[in-house]
Parts: sequence; structure tokens; C-alpha cells
Amino acid sequence: MNKKDLLRKVVTHVDATSYDSTPIIDSMREMSFSSRDTARAADIFKMMLEDRDCTTMLTLAGSTGAGGCLNLYADMIKHNMIDAVVATGASIVDMDFFEALGYRHYQGTPFVDDHMLRSNYVDRIYDTYIDEEELQNCDATIKEIADGLEPRPYSSREFIREMGRWLTKNAKKKDSLVELAFRHDVPVFVPAFSDCSAGFGLVMHQHENPGKHLTIDSVKDFYELTKIKMAAKTSGLFMVGGGVPKNFAQDTVVCAEMLGNEVPMHQYAVQITVADVRDGACSSSTLKEASSWGKVQTTYEQMVYAEATTVVPLIFSYVYHNANLKDRPRFRWAKMLDGN
Repeated sequence: MNKKDLLRKVVTHVDATSYDSTPIIDSMREMSFSSRDTARAADIFKMMLEDRDCTTMLTLAGSTGAGGCLNLYADMIKHNMIDAVVATGASIVDMDFFEALGYRHYQGTPFVDDHMLRSNYVDRIYDTYIDEEELQNCDATIKEIADGLEPRPYSSREFIREMGRWLTKNAKKKDSLVELAFRHDVPVFVPAFSDCSAGFGLVMHQHENPGKHLTIDSVKDFYELTKIKMAAKTSGLFMVGGGVPKNFAQDTVVCAEMLGNEVPMHQYAVQITVADVRDGACSSSTLKEASSWGKVQTTYEQMVYAEATTVVPLIFSYVYHNANLKDRPRFRWAKMLDGN
């Protein structure tokens, strides 16, 4: 097979606004196991959106964006469901920003000779393919943005905001999460920013500008996100996967306390994961466990043990069609962090 044969069938991103999942969620509510958990997660997400004092945070880990959920996460920003995002670099740069440049992800198969893929410069995410040459163009675009900025320390949130500003003039695919977050002043944090195409681009930037270059300050990220938690009256988490984004968002409660600010634990929390809790990893630690650390209140929390692409569209569609979003305020926390 050649590269053209491999990159033939594009991944179509789900439009969960185009259908109403209410009958499915309502029927799941009368069932058991993961179905009932999914319905309760939808109810909790709806509750946090209808709490006018609640700042909502979306955390993303894993490859659901490449798998067909990119437009869904962007729609959460567009329809005022999310006030801050904490994600892996791959979710924001290698998936969302990558497609905003006009590139695509492709349907493939895990039953393939990976050496053959490598010879064609095709990267694989389980059953999804990416053109490595296009990914390197994404790296180069990150370098181009970095080269045009003042050389100083930036939080990832500040740099991603500049990526969004760049997209408003240069995007091939409009209304990506990064662009919409810029337009609606929704801060996007990537605590491990170098662990993606951004890392390669910034290394090239520093290599070519050894005495005068920008850097990414992950401590500033943590401080900025904690500032949001301290300013918010209450907060809720919608977490897809786990890892650093999950822990980063939860830890703001503890950090605020250490700064002398008594803030409430996150009052609402939903996590969708397939991870096993028995290895003690934060990706899989239950929300009840997080309560012992002073991070999450257990009144309105729900773990859903399911592969996210199968349940997140149902939850989103239910909330989109049922939550009262009309009068929900836009908090625009990026303006506060920028000092505006």
C-alpha cells in the first residue's frame, strides 16, 4: 500500500447538536451499570451548567479528538458550556490546531504492519492515521508563531491564546477549539506543553535563537488556573480521561488553600475513563478518593467507566437539548488573567 491508499478515508467528527439523545439518556436512567452512570453524569453536567455561579472546566486526555470528537469539544466552547480547558498537548496541538491548519485524521486499522506505515511516513493512533509530514508542518507553524513573539516566559495558556489569535487570520478550518477559546476568552492550559508538536516547534525556535527565545512556564500555568479557582464562586469538572489534566485541575483547591484562600472543593465532577483504579494512578483514582485530598465534593460526582467516544456525544447532546443555557454568564477568565 502507498500513502495515498492509507490516507483515503477521513475521520468525520460527530455533530452532537444535530440529534437529540434525550430518549437514549432517559432510557439509560432506568437501566443499570454504565448506562445508569452515563445518565447520572449527564444530569450532573446539566446541573453544573444551570448553576449560574459555577465555573466549568473541561479536562482532556487521550485521543478522542482524533477519533471524532473535535467538533464536539469546540461546540462546548461555542455554546458556553465550558469556562476553562486543561488538556494534553496532543489534544490541543496535534489534533485541534492540526486540523485547523487544514489537515485531517484518517480511518485506519490496528491490524497493519507498522514498519510499512513508517516507510510511508504515516503515524498510527490505534485505528486512526496521521500524515507525519503534515504533523511536521504543524511543528513548523508553532515555531513560526513563537518566532514572532516577545522572548520571555509564557504560560501555556498565554501561548495557546496567541495560537488562537493566529488562527483568526490563517485557519483553513474555522471554529476549532483553540480559535473559539480565543474569541470567547476561554483559557486553555496544557501543563505538559512540550509533550506534543508544540515541543518540537519550540525546540527548533530555541535552537535557532539560543540567546533570545521564549520559554513555557508550567508553574505560571498552575498559578493562573488557581487564580480562576479562587475567583470563581464554585466550580465543576467534566473530565475525559485522566492523567496530568485531571490532577492539575483538581489540585487548584489545595493550591488555593496553601496560598491562604479557603475555597470550596469542586462541587460537581464527572469523569469518563476506562482506567483501572487498582494501580493507584491519578488517571483512574475515583472522585471519592479525590475527596480525601480535599479536591472534590462527593455530593454530585460520577465516574463513568466507558470509552469516551461512545458516551460523551450522548451526554453532550442531552445537555445541549435540555440545559437552560440562555442566561448562563460567560466568565471570560482569560481577560482576568491578561489583566483586562
